[in-house]
Amino acid sequence: MYDNEPQAQSPTTNTGMIPVYKRMLDLFEAEGINTLFGIPDPNFVHLFLEAETRGWTVVSSHHEASSAHMAAAAARITGKPAVCIATLGPGLANAMPGVQCAKVENDPIIIIAGQRARVTERRVRRGRIQFVRQEPLIEDSVKFSSSIEYGDQVDEIIREAMRVTMSGTPGPAYIELPQHVILEDVPNTPILPPSRYRLVNAGADGDRIAEAAKIIMAAKNPILLVGHGVHTSKSGAAVKELADLMQCPVIQTSGGTSFIEGLEDRTFPYGFSEASIDAVVESDCCVALATELGEPSHYGRWRHWVDNEANRKWIYVQQDATAIGVNRPIDVPLVGDVRGVVPQLSRALKELGSRQATEKLSAYIQQDAQQLAELAEEAAGKPDGSESLMHTSQFVTEATKAFPADGIMIRDGGATVVFQWTYSQCKPHDVIWNQNYGHIGTGLPYATGAMLADRAATGVSRPGMLLTSDSSFLFHIGELEVAVRENLNLVCVVGVDFQWGLEVGVYKRTFGHGTKETGTHWSDKVRFDKIGEGFGAAGEFVTKAADLGPAIDRAYARGGVTVIHVPIDPKANSEEMPNYSEFRTWYAEGTQ
Repeated sequence: MYDNEPQAQSPTTNTGMIPVYKRMLDLFEAEGINTLFGIPDPNFVHLFLEAETRGWTVVSSHHEASSAHMAAAAARITGKPAVCIATLGPGLANAMPGVQCAKVENDPIIIIAGQRARVTERRVRRGRIQFVRQEPLIEDSVKFSSSIEYGDQVDEIIREAMRVTMSGTPGPAYIELPQHVILEDVPNTPILPPSRYRLVNAGADGDRIAEAAKIIMAAKNPILLVGHGVHTSKSGAAVKELADLMQCPVIQTSGGTSFIEGLEDRTFPYGFSEASIDAVVESDCCVALATELGEPSHYGRWRHWVDNEANRKWIYVQQDATAIGVNRPIDVPLVGDVRGVVPQLSRALKELGSRQATEKLSAYIQQDAQQLAELAEEAAGKPDGSESLMHTSQFVTEATKAFPADGIMIRDGGATVVFQWTYSQCKPHDVIWNQNYGHIGTGLPYATGAMLADRAATGVSRPGMLLTSDSSFLFHIGELEVAVRENLNLVCVVGVDFQWGLEVGVYKRTFGHGTKETGTHWSDKVRFDKIGEGFGAAGEFVTKAADLGPAIDRAYARGGVTVIHVPIDPKANSEEMPNYSEFRTWYAEGTQ
């Protein structure tokens, strides 16, 4: 549009001027955002102070990577985008591991970094302080990258960041803010709600919905395959209604491990539950929700899916139209937001009448309950720490038995997470871990970010359990101070074997026992309970399995942060990972 062409006028009137940093907060508040993570360098002190004055939860981490991890966890627990801040130059460089995680984990975070004024950037000089060109550094790791060069761009750039980060497959966006811009004044026009500038909760094509409903009604053994996006979009209640109408088992992907309230008994982890394998093999209709159908699910076409492939129909609810049919052929694609499509599908099923549950559903439920009981009994027969070091299965079993029903579960680690997939005795409604990128060390910032954002959104401070291993816990152990400062009711249960357990196992399988395991062992002098006490948390040292549950109970009764140091058997942790052969099939590219 040329300058001399008439433009549509806003029906609203100018209500004065407002600084850019206040306008930014107004725009974020319109999206329901009220948490801010980051270290307030000079570019952002005005924004931080204003956010806290407004009642935001403002959290300064000890490392910018943690800020990004905290924002990612906040987005997952609230179902809304989250914002983190990075200092110019080294701050943004520090944040990059968290940004890359958010990209692979599909977390809609907005990362904002300061920058020197453009007049400085464009000068021909050597030796500029705290300066590097930042957009080329980050643009391949985000869905959207831009810079607010002039104050009057603030609305359009933040809206575009929101639009892109929440459309298709969610992911991070980057906004650069040169230091001369943030204090500029801009017109204080009314803020648009999200539905006025981006597509919100898009539905699917009506004819496709009708087709999908008919296939479901005709199926004898339908299943729901529930992915990570069901949890992050907060669609549990809608999926519960759909599962009740379908009268079917729910199969969790590796990323979708949060249990939906009311469906706990019929929800089975793909590949790590005998009931899940039987349900998949026998299914003649799979409704896949908010999942990429990635390697851990064998692309929906290999391993457990093979036997009944010819008789199985696929219905795929996916917001990103370009993902349809990539990993496997789809019979009925339902392109739209799971928040919009699932209720559509439920309404269509109601119009066709009700399905009756088959005897197989009750058999799967009984089979899974029996397997969990048998696993607990099996673990109880392993070393419990009385005469030799505790077996990891005992560590996981006893810790998860003590998990509070209303809590947030955060997972971290290598070998200990593999044990958790099999031996966990709890069914949390909120589980957060780095399931796609496999970036260990995210546990503590994930815990703090999720718990703080949940408290800010609900006004209720829920308990959290970080079930982790020593090597992973050390990555961002400084964030214990944040958890203590914020008085989170967080129990960190740390399995300690003083080694990189998965990597030790690889050495043994590759070269045999007795070979040097270079680079995988570290000092056995570390006491995590004492480190916790040094940060102002409570510390407990637990050697026996029977004492672990009571120690966790004491921690929650006491409140605040507790670090529990649990010595576990390094040999068992590296050699006896359950279902390890199943885990290895995640990396079997070329065999499918």
